Amino acid sequence: VVLALLGVWSSVAVLYFDIVDYDRVIGKLKAYDSDGDGDFDIEDAKVLLGEFTLSIKAERQRVEMESLCKEMMIREERERLLQERMEHVEENKSVAEEKIGMEEERQESAGMAEEGRRIANEETQKNELITEQERVEKEIIEKVEPELERREQEENAMENERIDKEGIEKEMQEEEIIIKERAQMEKVDLDHITEEKEVKEQQESQQLDEIKEGEERERFVQEKHEVEKKKKPKLLNKLDKTIKAEIDAAEKLRKKGKVEEALKAFELLIQQNPQSPRARFGKAQAEDDLAEKLRSNDMLLRAINSYREAADLPDVSPDLLRAALKRRSERQQFLGRMRASVATLERLVHAFPDDVSLKNDLGVAHLLLGDNTGAKKVYEQVSTAPHNGFAKVHYGFILKSENKIEESIPYLKEGLESGEPGTDDGRFYFHLGDALQRVGDNSAYHWYELGHQRGHFASVWQRSLYNVDGLRAQPWWTAKETGYTDLVKVLEKNWRTIRDEALSVMDQNTGMFVPEEENLREKGEWGQYTLWQQGRKVGNACQGVPKTCALLERHPEATGCKRGQIKFSVMQPGTHVWPHTGPTNCRLRMHLGLVVPKQGCRIRCTDQIREWEEGKVLIFDDSFEHEVWQDADSYRLIFIVDVWHPELTHNQRQTLSPI
Repeated sequence: VVLALLGVWSSVAVLYFDIVDYDRVIGKLKAYDSDGDGDFDIEDAKVLLGEFTLSIKAERQRVEMESLCKEMMIREERERLLQERMEHVEENKSVAEEKIGMEEERQESAGMAEEGRRIANEETQKNELITEQERVEKEIIEKVEPELERREQEENAMENERIDKEGIEKEMQEEEIIIKERAQMEKVDLDHITEEKEVKEQQESQQLDEIKEGEERERFVQEKHEVEKKKKPKLLNKLDKTIKAEIDAAEKLRKKGKVEEALKAFELLIQQNPQSPRARFGKAQAEDDLAEKLRSNDMLLRAINSYREAADLPDVSPDLLRAALKRRSERQQFLGRMRASVATLERLVHAFPDDVSLKNDLGVAHLLLGDNTGAKKVYEQVSTAPHNGFAKVHYGFILKSENKIEESIPYLKEGLESGEPGTDDGRFYFHLGDALQRVGDNSAYHWYELGHQRGHFASVWQRSLYNVDGLRAQPWWTAKETGYTDLVKVLEKNWRTIRDEALSVMDQNTGMFVPEEENLREKGEWGQYTLWQQGRKVGNACQGVPKTCALLERHPEATGCKRGQIKFSVMQPGTHVWPHTGPTNCRLRMHLGLVVPKQGCRIRCTDQIREWEEGKVLIFDDSFEHEVWQDADSYRLIFIVDVWHPELTHNQRQTLSPI
């Protein structure tokens, strides 16, 4: 379609636009006219494609159809605008032609001057037409572009959704393949592990069978004995059975805590039946309970006597005899009557010679009495029994105390490994580890670790047994950390005075220094001169060193330390002190150097080694493992001052038991 034709003389301007066969396009779409309105629009597309189709394919078709419809609408709008513009151009063309005619006439009369103005006007009109065309094109683009962009975004969104779905499906398939492969591998590993486990179990089973063959009979005897112990004791003889109702009534009162009424009821029964062991035993139990209630030693002595009377009656049942004498020995030990307890237990062992537990109790009684020899004789008889771990650890403990180090190790080890009641004691872990260290066996720390895990030791290094929980624990301390700076200053300022007094009592003629008595030396000579022990002065020791004692009197953290000592310590060349720990974490130990050789003297606490200096104080916590070497050419003399751990309260310092 020619929109404009302007020219003067031979100059012509022409604009071309695309021609759209609207009827041809509509004709193709009329076949889909579902609402009968003569054209194809969005509503027709919805009916054709299905408004609620959920599949991706149907959605895509719907979007494509909508896009086509929108494109047609855009084309319609564009055709309408073009038509309007064409009409406008035609009008302008007519006007232009009229002007041209008029110009021709004027040119004929005006000449060449006017021709230039005409050409200029002509160019201006052409420019106006071009500008108008550009404006129309821009208007069309502004209307069409948003629709095109929205359609493109929808198509991109659908494509992305499709890609995401395909990606998810692919990932799920790959994950399923991986899971299957992993399951297959795990099945192979599990089969392999199961096979190895079965082989191992077979080997262990064979080993256990071999062990059980030799132990089965002994195990049977032990289990039988345990079952017998769990049986309800038979406390009644023939006479007691005739008054069982009265005995049960009195016993019921005792168990309800009405001990005074129970005691009266049992005393009445004894008046009526003086030969009744059960009534005597009930009376002893009621007196025992009343002693606890009243905190009365006199009443407890009455109970101890009543237990003996019950055991001495004729026709007493074995179970009642055993119960009465065992309880009697326990209450005698409670009162500190150890020799009487030993005598009672010896009577029990004589009455029940096959009861190993009674022999174990007798051995403990000897140990509490301080009679290691008597305890050793008892445990020698029963420590070889395969199921008497209790006897083994105690026998090993006795051998260790006799410095039979190597002999003690198997008994302590087997006893602890048995896990039997009475064996899980920190002392046994302590002495087994110590024995192993002394023979150069590093497995000592394995047993220390077990003792720590069982709650007996604060750590592998800190193995004291008499502790207060929560105290700061570190091997080495500074004076400032202890808070006892005044005491440290006094010691260091007066070290020469303290040294001179120590040297005066070291004279061999005085005999003031005594050898170390705790069996801590591997070799050498180590003497000590003690001024305070357990918070009290030792005899007349201060008379030999009066100035030293006077300096300390003003420091109760040292002189009042019931779990420590104040003493001089002299160690001769060639001395080695085994690794060891102190008994409690409630104290710190100060070492003041008095006479220290320049080389060869050192002390280790945990894994840190220090050396003494004359006139200087070293402070450490001796509940941690420590060790001493004296390899110098002359003696080493130091002053040892134990002080309370600074974190202990005043009340704790007053109430803690002495060590």
